[in-house]
Amino acid sequence: MRAIIQRVAHASVTIDGSVKGRINQGFLVLFGAGEGDTFAQAELLAKKTAGMRVFCDAQGKMNLSLADVGGSVLVISQFTLYADCRRGNRPSFTGAAAPDKADELYEYYVKLLREEYGIADVQTGEFGADMKVELLNDGPVTIILDSVELERPRRENQG
Repeated sequence: MRAIIQRVAHASVTIDGSVKGRINQGFLVLFGAGEGDTFAQAELLAKKTAGMRVFCDAQGKMNLSLADVGGSVLVISQFTLYADCRRGNRPSFTGAAAPDKADELYEYYVKLLREEYGIADVQTGEFGADMKVELLNDGPVTIILDSVELERPRRENQG
């Protein structure tokens, strides 16, 4: 499972000319599920997303979370996060989860942000739709989360 998290001043998603979701300060999350991804990985990703301290405190240090700043989240499903560009010029997307499984994991991630982590304003796009996403990246701050990397034990500096 992969998430590209961008700290934004505002973001919105439009489908067929109508705004489906709009947030002010918070995160725009581009969310992709891969073949074999699990609910446990969605839980890990949601926990990391909700707890990420990348908003500035009074001293200008990135030390505050979404809850600390009353931030919102706009989650957009994006299977293209699993593009394999190793061969040729046309990406392969065979590493992406099947649409029904990907949608299930996407909805679960959104539910966790709302219910488990108490983020009051979680907006979404529409799974599988052609969406137009607008954002003002704040910082810019962009964080890449990959559930496979998050599950690996952290190696301590040796020396």
